[in-house]
Amino acid sequence: MAYQVQFRSYNRAKSKYNNRTKVYRGHSYDSIKEAQYAEDLDWRVKAEDIKNWERQVKIPLDVKGRHICNYYVDFKITHNDGSIEFVEVKGFQTEIWRLKWLLFEALIDEIEPGAVLTVYRV
Repeated sequence: MAYQVQFRSYNRAKSKYNNRTKVYRGHSYDSIKEAQYAEDLDWRVKAEDIKNWERQVKIPLDVKGRHICNYYVDFKITHNDGSIEFVEVKGFQTEIWRLKWLLFEALIDEIEPGAVLTVYRV
């Protein structure tokens, strides 16, 4: 008895913003640029330019004791002098991202006094 073999094409779901995820050192990053930035941070640690860094840090955004939402910043860098820098690597800025970023800016002195906020647009 003859049988048929069916081949189905697998179309990977396209990203909403046409970014491509990238795996670096076992972690998945939302874009190639974000993964490259992580690699750059590793080199900066080896060169002793910065103390350390963390990825996808959860920041609770609370106003007057009420939890509004969480923000996940791409990178938190601890510099050699102990100062903190939060870095966002952005290709496309959505309205919800802009709103959360503005709230993060407004609350930064409560969350991490003296911290620097940086957005790299790619």
